[in-house]
Parts: sequence; C-alpha cells; structure tokens
Amino acid sequence: MFFKKLRRKRIEKILENAEKKNLVKRYFLLALGCFIVALSFNVFFKQYGIVCFGVSGLSIVAEHFGIPSFLFILIFNLLLLILSYFTLGWKKTRNALVGSLIFPLLVAATEPLVPYLHFNDVELLVIAIFGGVLSGIGYGLIFKTNFNTGGTDILCEIVAKYTKVSLGKAMWVSDGIVVLSGLLVSSWEVVLYGFLVLYIISFMTDRVVLGISQSKAFYIVTKNEEEVRSFLLSITDGGVTLVNARGGYTNAKETLLLGVVPTRQYFIVKEGLKELDPNIFFLACDAYEVSSRSKE
Repeated sequence: MFFKKLRRKRIEKILENAEKKNLVKRYFLLALGCFIVALSFNVFFKQYGIVCFGVSGLSIVAEHFGIPSFLFILIFNLLLLILSYFTLGWKKTRNALVGSLIFPLLVAATEPLVPYLHFNDVELLVIAIFGGVLSGIGYGLIFKTNFNTGGTDILCEIVAKYTKVSLGKAMWVSDGIVVLSGLLVSSWEVVLYGFLVLYIISFMTDRVVLGISQSKAFYIVTKNEEEVRSFLLSITDGGVTLVNARGGYTNAKETLLLGVVPTRQYFIVKEGLKELDPNIFFLACDAYEVSSRSKE
C-alpha cells in the first residue's frame, strides 16, 4: 500500500511538471486554434446554417430565436465551468477555463469579417468540406496544448464520470443531438452536411495532433527469428527490438520482434517477411512518433 501511494504521488508530480512546460507556446497555440475555429464557425457554418458541433452549433439555432451566438456560447460556457468545478474538480476545470472564455470573444471578433468572406455560387458540400478541414486544424492545435474550449465536452465528462457511458460514446451522442437540432432551422440536406463536417473535423484533428505517420511498426512472431531480425536491420533506417513473450493459446515461450521501418518501405518489408516465413504472424500499424537512444 505504501509503495502504491508513493508511485501515485510520483505520477502526480510528473503530470504536474508536464502541465507547467512550454506554457507560453501552449497558450499561443490555444489562442491560434480558437481563432481558426471561430473564423471557420462564422464564415462556413453560421453563415450557411450548418449546425455541426457543441455549444457553438447550438448557438446557430439560438441565433434564429434572437440570441447572439457569442453571447449564447459565453453564458453556456460559464454555466458549464461552474458545474465542472463542483463535479469534476479544479484540475479538469482549469484546462477548459481559458479556452471557454477566449473562444466566444473570438467568435464576436471575427463576425465582422463575414461580409468580406462570402462565397457566392459555391456548393454547400464544398463549404462543409473547407469548414470541416479548417475547424479540424484549429481543434488539433487546441488539443495539442492539453487545453480545450469546454462546452459540451464538460457535459460528456460529467456523464462519463457518473454513469457507465464511455466518454467517446457520450461525445458522439452529444454531437449527434446537436446536429439533429439543426432541423429546427434547416433542412435534412443541411443536417446531413453537419454530420459530414463532424467526421472531417474528427479526422483532421487526429492528423494535427498525431501528425502523418512516417513510420510503420511491425510486431512479429516467427520461427525464423534470426533471419527476420537480420532482414529488418538491413532495411535503411530500420530498427528491431526482441521482447520475451508467451503465447496466449499455447502458453509457450516465444520471442516477439518489434521492428520500425519508414512508411515508404512498408510494402517491401511486408512482402519480404512473407517470403522469409510463409507461416509468419505479424501486425503492422502506424508509428506517429519514434524516439530512440543514440547508437554507441
């Protein structure tokens, strides 16, 4: 028990130190991300009535009933921050505090730009795609900082904490309800574009946060261990690590080879492994970041 507490305190200390690193850069990226999302919200979504995500999506509906979007977002975010403080605690609330206040102000600041950025005779599909891509880039920059803009994300975290619903499922349900609320002010066609925007934002956010994979990781189990190891080491920029493992079905001791190769060499490595051992078992996946010790 003592060692568990000691380990927990060490982990908390590491997380606390990580939170304090690169604060100026992180706040700059947060502000830049909020600006990009606010601009795309006004230019692509609000202007064309595409209700697509979170509190800002609800604000498009609210504006049709006479409530300014930025004011709706600000009030809603403030209420959710208070709720977050009493249900999730200060640490969770702190990460959403600045973004929750900056975002509605930037929505108000970028709104006057709309008349200069009106796209005549452009298909709504193109508007949805460009808006989704731009918003995804903005959210990616925000999430890279470990901050967020609050809103319905806070509600989802509360639901996940006090129910058996996972955070991911709660967010999809929440965003789905927001998009469907667009039926109050738009047609089914526009609502479907809202779902398309959700997918594009999710995809682009992952690309910005994780980056584009430049390496592939191979997890390999084979009888020809030495040949496979030599083959992987012969690949330019390749690397391989041997891990002691045990088969889940046979319970037999095995060696798991972990190899990392450039994405451009994925095909040749895959075919080479099959050639070396027709009965080989391997799993290939994207490696977004590879950190290695310098060779001595």
